[in-house]
Amino acid sequence: MSNPKFLRRRLAVLAMIVVIVLAGIGYANRAQLRGVYDQVLGRDFSGPGTGNVTLVITTGESGLGVASDLAKLGVVKNADVVYRLLVGEGTIFYPGSYQLKRGMSSQQALDAIKNPANLVVDRVTIKEGLRLGTVLQQLATATGKPLSPFQAAASDLAGLGIPTSAPNADGYLFPATYSFDPGLTAKQILKQMVDRAYQELDRFGVAVADRHKVLTLASIIQKEARQTQDFYKVSRVFTNRLNIGMKLQSDATVSYGSGGTTVTTTAAERSNGNGYNTYVHTGLPIGPIGGPGALAIDAALHPVAGSWLYFVAVNLKTGETVFSTTAAEHAAAVSQWQAWMRANPGWNGN
Repeated sequence: MSNPKFLRRRLAVLAMIVVIVLAGIGYANRAQLRGVYDQVLGRDFSGPGTGNVTLVITTGESGLGVASDLAKLGVVKNADVVYRLLVGEGTIFYPGSYQLKRGMSSQQALDAIKNPANLVVDRVTIKEGLRLGTVLQQLATATGKPLSPFQAAASDLAGLGIPTSAPNADGYLFPATYSFDPGLTAKQILKQMVDRAYQELDRFGVAVADRHKVLTLASIIQKEARQTQDFYKVSRVFTNRLNIGMKLQSDATVSYGSGGTTVTTTAAERSNGNGYNTYVHTGLPIGPIGGPGALAIDAALHPVAGSWLYFVAVNLKTGETVFSTTAAEHAAAVSQWQAWMRANPGWNGN
């Protein structure tokens, strides 16, 4: 059997050795050896830890607060020990949620906080052109949150910084890949996306007063253009029509206003008087019809030179589009589209 008195003497001797060594080495190394000393005295865990626990560091939180949270969660054994190490190393940490383990040594816990790989995020990619309802559903799925908080947040236009004159939040949630902290609320998530949209508009030099108009035109271009090089041509067609007071006659806006899902519409839909029907109303519709990306925004602001007033996609698989200046030229292009549709029965127009 081991002798308890003998073991205590050995621990005391070891602790004395550590103290002596600490006195003769640099500060950074002393901080590391202090960890050994704390483990010897039972004030710190020695292993890598087990299980999983999430540490949330809030904006502006102090090092003392982080140390206290680590101890409360059982990640480290003693808040004073990890705080002393944190100060000694000059540890820099960033707000967010971190995946850690219970029973970690103070050094391992701090190393984990400094490693971005341990940040817990909900990553979601929102594609260009999606309507508001689809965006909210994808956000709910990606974050594991109910859909209803997103719907409620989206309806609070003023709370998101969206003009209350806008019909809804469509077009203001910028399409991109996001990494959201799990602790964010639905409103905070949507606010980040709105802020990102404004950052893009600011980058293009769009005045605040022109944001809604630019997003609206860009959203139509986003839905109507099929190939990258055509975005700027489609923009020119719509710009030319706006300049001469000619109706835009965009099936994409009509479909949005009638709740359809394609860019082809019926005669009944085109005769509906809702604010999105650009066959009935002159000028832009009352708001965006989806989320435009940076390409569509750039095209809305910088249409290529041209006299076109019409365009039609004559091959919906490849996106080949014919641009025309006269009604006769457009009629010939429409005949090409109709022939393609006959050769491809069942095509849904998307």
